[in-house]
Amino acid sequence: MALNDPSVPDTAVRLGLRENLPQFALLVGVNALVGGMIGQERTVLPLLAEEEFGLTAFTATLTFIVAFGAVKAGTNFFAGTLSDRFGRKPVLVAGWIVGLPIPLLLMWAPSWGWVIFANVLLGVNQGLTWSTTVIMKIDLVGPERRGFAMGLNEAAGYGAVAATALATGLIAENVGLRPEPFFLGLAYAGLGLGISVLFVRETRGHVHHEAANHARSANGHAHDLTTAQVFTLTSFRERALSSCSQAGLVNNLNDGLAWGLFPIFFADAGLDIGRIGMLAAIYPAIWGLGQLYTGGLSDRVGRKWLIAGGMFLQALAIAGIAAADGFWAWAAGAAVLGAGTAMVYPTLLAAISDVAHPSWRARSVGVYRLWRDAGFAVGALMAGLIADAVSITAAIYAVAALTLASAVVVIVRMYETHPVDDRGGSGQAAGDQLARVATTNHAADPNNTRSPS
Repeated sequence: MALNDPSVPDTAVRLGLRENLPQFALLVGVNALVGGMIGQERTVLPLLAEEEFGLTAFTATLTFIVAFGAVKAGTNFFAGTLSDRFGRKPVLVAGWIVGLPIPLLLMWAPSWGWVIFANVLLGVNQGLTWSTTVIMKIDLVGPERRGFAMGLNEAAGYGAVAATALATGLIAENVGLRPEPFFLGLAYAGLGLGISVLFVRETRGHVHHEAANHARSANGHAHDLTTAQVFTLTSFRERALSSCSQAGLVNNLNDGLAWGLFPIFFADAGLDIGRIGMLAAIYPAIWGLGQLYTGGLSDRVGRKWLIAGGMFLQALAIAGIAAADGFWAWAAGAAVLGAGTAMVYPTLLAAISDVAHPSWRARSVGVYRLWRDAGFAVGALMAGLIADAVSITAAIYAVAALTLASAVVVIVRMYETHPVDDRGGSGQAAGDQLARVATTNHAADPNNTRSPS
């Protein structure tokens, strides 16, 4: 069943962070567990590829990230549609069921093919669970504090990535690469499933409530989009949505580099597993904590220049890591990379939510996250091929150049989706207007390349 007819709002439903704080806080905790499922791999798996499975070619080593990124990207796309059709909670629970066998596979995999299969399942798990927790938080908070809400969501997820990367590195340093580091993942999967089944509540009633008011303000024109139209609008036609999609792709492209090649780069320089784990944790730790500030900041100063500035800072940090030598220089580069990513990550999601109408917002978020997480696969393939053909350092510089180019695209193409002079509720009015103009133009002229400015 699709979204209910929003012509009559549910007066029992209230939007807002304060009004829905218990459920919102619970979902923040769930997303921390989701992030921990990735964190269990960040330090250990690239080293496991070399030490236990004897993989020497970088392209072969990074196949686990390619599998993860490709599957997660596709799952993101369907997660939005499924959550509109069946509800948010069933999709969340399904994602955790898929996640249960992942740590066991990583513990006992007899060959690298089993590790790749575990990362296929991880892609499904992350696509269903992370997408759904994002959508549910957007449903709950309403239009006014979406940047802050996304900052909390992403901070929880990537804070858990950092903590788990550090913990697994320390565990591996003391007792070995398998199986003990993956016990954490087993605990995360069990807790995530139990909490989601027992305590998480469905949030589609909130989006029905918002859509009723939003649809009236848009004269009923902004909610009649097919999934194909949402895909085209988010990917190519609408300037802000498509700018966010390409920036998200490049952001996760460089995250794939950090995940897959940085541990090998540092190991080749002579660092032990414990220090590699510290470096692997610094980047997502700054990223996660920074979003507690940058998400809300984007509600006050706007989205565009935080995104462009963050992409530029990431490019500078990645190039700096390639040029640097020594633990503390790499730690500084990882911290700057985390700060740049914190500026970008929640702001992109908030910008998508500014423009998209509530009735197709979940699908637009799914399309954006499809492109964003395709960056894992693209980045792993590109970095692996360049590292094999030239060197790891050349691959790192190439990713830095692409990240700089993405910042330029945002500056040239994107308009501000949350004007800084619209405070206290008028920012959503601007979003309503953007959505109405974009969707009405697109429906009237499928080849239209104009967009609101």
